[in-house]
Amino acid sequence: MPKIPETTAIQADPGRWKALIFIALAQLMVVLDATIVNIALPSAQQDLGISDGNRQWVITAYALAFGGLLLFGGRIADLWGRKRTFVTGLIGFAAASALGGAATGEAMMLGARALQGAFGALLAPAALSLLAVTFTDAKERAKAFGIYGAIAGGGGAVGLILGGFLTEYLNWRWTFFVNIPFAVVAAVGAYLVVREPAAGRNRSPLDIPGVVLSTLGLVALVYGFTRAESAGWGDTGTIALFVGSGVLLILFVLTEYLVKSPLLPLRVVTDRNRGGVYLSLGLAVIAMFGLFLFLTYYLQVVKGYSPVKTGFAFLPMIVGMIVGSTQIGTRLMTRVPPRLLMAPGFLTAGVGMLLLTQLEIGTSYAGLILPAQLLLGLGMGTAFMPAMSLATLGVDPRDAGVASAMVNTSQQVGGAIGTALLNTIAASATTAYLADHAAGATTPAAQKLVQLQGMVEGYAAAIWWAVGILALSAAIAFVLINTGKPGSSAVAGSGADADDEVKIPVVAH
Repeated sequence: MPKIPETTAIQADPGRWKALIFIALAQLMVVLDATIVNIALPSAQQDLGISDGNRQWVITAYALAFGGLLLFGGRIADLWGRKRTFVTGLIGFAAASALGGAATGEAMMLGARALQGAFGALLAPAALSLLAVTFTDAKERAKAFGIYGAIAGGGGAVGLILGGFLTEYLNWRWTFFVNIPFAVVAAVGAYLVVREPAAGRNRSPLDIPGVVLSTLGLVALVYGFTRAESAGWGDTGTIALFVGSGVLLILFVLTEYLVKSPLLPLRVVTDRNRGGVYLSLGLAVIAMFGLFLFLTYYLQVVKGYSPVKTGFAFLPMIVGMIVGSTQIGTRLMTRVPPRLLMAPGFLTAGVGMLLLTQLEIGTSYAGLILPAQLLLGLGMGTAFMPAMSLATLGVDPRDAGVASAMVNTSQQVGGAIGTALLNTIAASATTAYLADHAAGATTPAAQKLVQLQGMVEGYAAAIWWAVGILALSAAIAFVLINTGKPGSSAVAGSGADADDEVKIPVVAH
């Protein structure tokens, strides 16, 4: 029987809960940065003279660099040390944010956003893998991942609130500058408090062909979906990007199979439980990101809410996520198998999404949108928590960084697909509605009403797709994830070398 590594010092370290504060703070900064700039974009575009055609690049530059470099960032964390990578990522993110806030033109802004994405790709996998190697006790791990899951799920909505406040009462530049105190506090705190186990690093040579193929493949995939939103799915450039991405990613898989020290060891993704997490989580994020976009536009354009009021309108979802993650998920995670939290969680979120298919111009916020958001938050919070934990459970300590990067990659790619796919569906439904009803609107007031009704019809059509995607997420989680409840077994990242690690037994239910 393999020896159980000595982890007493790590488990007894009173600083681990302080470490969680700084890790969670960094994660919040990265997640909210994906949405905080959305609300500030119209003001920034006007100030910097960014054309309508190029404004999407303020969002896309961040998503491309982040999504494309995540696997590389995860491998760097395994090779260089998670704590060092984490602190470096935070310092770089702060510098890139300062550059974005001080931007004097389009090129400087886009460069700053790409740099933010690149440093985010360093620190996000390092944050999750630090959590995986710091919390080794099953019950403590459940609490830690509950907090982390709530932040990972609710950070986007927090970004909308903060973005609304900063844009309305200060200036769009503060949506960048606000990252600097976050990053500095998290970096100093992590440097002083975080204790990374000495063992478990992966010091094998860097897989350069794997880095190039995965980065180019993921960038082409994310850009393909982004381009589809504006240029259309049948556009030659869009099709070329998807074909190119497919070829590059197939070559990447072949390379990983053949090389001695792969960037992404295939054992990380071929495990049915981790594969089930990456797939179901990526699909669920497709539904969530589309919803953020539609609800923001619905509340501001159709209901006439201010940016701040729009941000606060997302509060029920944040509350639901916190309750789902820290109360339901954490309390049940050590008692029931993960699939019995994830599948019902995604279905609960699907019921919330189903309510939103009933949106009309005059829909009551309290009567429909609020309860729908609560269900969405509760469901996603309950499902995210075991998903985040399971994604790094049972991996060799040397693979913790790249396994963490795969969680972030599935979320980033899911977010890009969700925004493009659901937006395209909504736009098509709106166009069809306007074609059928525009002729009957003869007065300006009637024309405006038809336009608003067309927008709402488009949102409802796209939300129906989101309901189906969440149902598919639930089915994948239930069928593929078959590990039992976390017991007293040792977990990955406990500080042992890979050969000495005690694996989590997979118990089929």
